[in-house]
Amino acid sequence: MGFKTYTCPIAKKCGGCEWLAVPYPIQLRRKQEAIEKLFAQTAREDGARIEDVRGMDEPLAFRHKAATPFAPGKGGRIRSGFYAAGSHRIVRCDACLVEDPRAREVLTTVAHVAEKLHIPAYEEDRGTGCLRHAVLRTGYATDESLLTIVTNGPQLPREKRLVEGLLDACPELTSIVQNVNDRRTNAILGRDCRTLHGPGIMHDRLLGCTFEIGPTSFYQTNPAQTEVLYQLAIEAAQLKPGDRVLDAYCGTGTIGICAAAASNGVRVTGVEQVGGAVACAKRNARANGVSDRCDFIRADATQYLVNAAHADEHFDVVVMDPPRAGSTPEFLSAVASVAPARVVYVSCNAVTQARDLEILRAQGYRLERLTPVDMFPHTKHVETVALVTHT
Repeated sequence: MGFKTYTCPIAKKCGGCEWLAVPYPIQLRRKQEAIEKLFAQTAREDGARIEDVRGMDEPLAFRHKAATPFAPGKGGRIRSGFYAAGSHRIVRCDACLVEDPRAREVLTTVAHVAEKLHIPAYEEDRGTGCLRHAVLRTGYATDESLLTIVTNGPQLPREKRLVEGLLDACPELTSIVQNVNDRRTNAILGRDCRTLHGPGIMHDRLLGCTFEIGPTSFYQTNPAQTEVLYQLAIEAAQLKPGDRVLDAYCGTGTIGICAAAASNGVRVTGVEQVGGAVACAKRNARANGVSDRCDFIRADATQYLVNAAHADEHFDVVVMDPPRAGSTPEFLSAVASVAPARVVYVSCNAVTQARDLEILRAQGYRLERLTPVDMFPHTKHVETVALVTHT
């Protein structure tokens, strides 16, 4: 019996699912082999285990965040869909195999309602027009949703009628927000937001904890695999009552709060440099009944830990989930100074993780085990959870 494969009518034009034609077991094998090759020498020298990649049972409909750009079409129409690979040419998309099935219809409806109201789409080359993007988040464990409409300036023509038209067509929407991005940039979102309908946020649940998600919040797009990722991180931390945990690059506090909820008697300090994320993390801690054991601080992770090391502070466990660029040598050196018994390194870029682990190893730590997690099926990307212990 052959492996099951998936087909999409725009796969070659879109390019988002570059491995869609590759049977899923072979995708997982490729990712496993790539991680084993990258960490082969470290694993051999440290006696570490490279565990089997954690894949999905059915790698479909896993993305709970979907987006579309807009551009003017013929006869006043508005084009929407995906950018073709390596370009800003829009490829129409009516349905997407990897998105929540509810998502694409809502995004297309934004274009249709805006067309009827003669709200002009953004012309990228000229920097004119109004409607730039729409971003939809849908709940994994809730029925809530958040639609963000990105405009090229604060004015949104016929705003009330636009909202009414969207709710008529998509009554399941629980929040609609306008985000203003008037910069000539490839970034989708700007800084300023204004609520048009509902509370302006949504909620979802991971590992039994509830989290607030705003228009600019970082929240993983594949919640099912995020639970796998976080559970691996919590298990690797081996938390016990009285442990002090540093959650570095904590965002809205998801990992630290899940850890605190799962482990009575631990104290979590989360560090994040984005002020809005820190405020959200504090609200999330209160909502989950762990605010007495979770403290969230707005600071650069490197500077915070360097200061903590100078103050002779100690953490039993450091959990770190840095951006794709990885951490910094200063942060990693300071980790050794606060002397955690265990470092749990969650990474979305195994190459920078491997680089950073060499710095920790030079500080007297060893890689004990590493587990790949397939957060993005049909692509070459893979995330990893590494447990590093002091020798």
